[in-house]
Amino acid sequence: MTTKLPVLEKFRSGDVRVGVIGLGYVGMPLARAFIEKGVPVLGFDVDPVKVAKLREGVSYIGHIDSEVVRGMREKGFDATTDFGRLDEVDAVLICVPTPLSESRDPDLSYVVASARAIAARLRPGQLIVLESTTYPGTTRDVVLPILTEGGLQPGVDFLLAYSPEREDPGNPDFSAPTIPKVVGGFDEASREAASALYARIVVRVVPVSTLEIAEACKILENTYRAVNIALVNELKVLYDRMGVDVWEVIAAAKTKPFGFQAFYPGPGLGGHCIPIDPFYLSWVARKHGLSTRFIELAGEINTSMPAYVVGRIADALNDRSKPLRGSKVTILGMAYKKDVDDPRESPGFELMELLLNKGADVEYNDPHIPVLPTMRHYPNLRMSSRELTPDYVRSRDCLLVATDHSAYDWPRIVEQASLIVDTRDALRGVPSGRATILRA
Repeated sequence: MTTKLPVLEKFRSGDVRVGVIGLGYVGMPLARAFIEKGVPVLGFDVDPVKVAKLREGVSYIGHIDSEVVRGMREKGFDATTDFGRLDEVDAVLICVPTPLSESRDPDLSYVVASARAIAARLRPGQLIVLESTTYPGTTRDVVLPILTEGGLQPGVDFLLAYSPEREDPGNPDFSAPTIPKVVGGFDEASREAASALYARIVVRVVPVSTLEIAEACKILENTYRAVNIALVNELKVLYDRMGVDVWEVIAAAKTKPFGFQAFYPGPGLGGHCIPIDPFYLSWVARKHGLSTRFIELAGEINTSMPAYVVGRIADALNDRSKPLRGSKVTILGMAYKKDVDDPRESPGFELMELLLNKGADVEYNDPHIPVLPTMRHYPNLRMSSRELTPDYVRSRDCLLVATDHSAYDWPRIVEQASLIVDTRDALRGVPSGRATILRA
């Protein structure tokens, strides 16, 4: 099928306006990348609070300063909750969450809602690109039928592509322009248009033959990490039982210049991608009559880590003649990774719920998250970060290092705490002071 619209040159020239649906940890860096290359962006989000802040030049993402947002506004960025304005842009990039349901099935409700909003205003010549991580077949089998409900046809009236996001929040070594972009199109014209658009903002575009190849690429990237993290998590439990320091083992192994890449254990998986994406592939495999045993085993190991950590805390308190019930436990770090304010799928929430269910008095500190947001699976965990004053730290029975933010003064904390359970190897080399340190 060949497009009858003279749109390819438009995307090659860059004389376009881009729309981004979903102004979160993926959508905002993407919008910033286009703005910095002189491409105007209209952002769409269902959250009126976010949109109001952006219009006031205020950022709600820790690693994007408000000064950056104000600069974006001056260069042609605007935000709205009015999805009726989708026909004002030439390309619509969908960057919405793709969580799991309670039964660990794909929840594509945000993608479907975005596609319906686009379909209601879809006009000839527009390019639609899905960036949200999902299983192979989503763009063709879920998004496309919605977009064609009004009679417009892909490759003839509009263009359709998939290009997986590769954002790493808070990582100063990688930003949207420095990361190669994989692009798959419904047809050649769609792929060329999307490739031309992204070529304006990234170091390299990697075109692939189909939508499904691009979708499967993202799932492979994240499943690779999930499986290898599960391996080191399993080894952590084994090596602990054997009295072997898993962190030192990994440090030694990564000196090999070939055939080994270091992955690190932790209290559980966090972030939007790694805890979720492999289960999308497991789900679609079942639809094809297959089981993904490696993925499912990795999922079992990784999801068991919070309970393992809580067991280690209970054992450590028991050694000090204290029951977990009634003990005062403070979690250090509720973000899913170091030095960001991103709580998505953070294991800190499950750790907190497990400790509360066992009767512990649980609080938290996170310099990047002053108040816990309402989480999809943990709507009742509402509290504010506690200041780590000397008196407060001394009053707690146990500190749990869940996220090793750089802002923490570990020597001072160790001097004041009585018991610390460290899941990130944050305290290696720190003199123990008065604290008993247990690695978990």
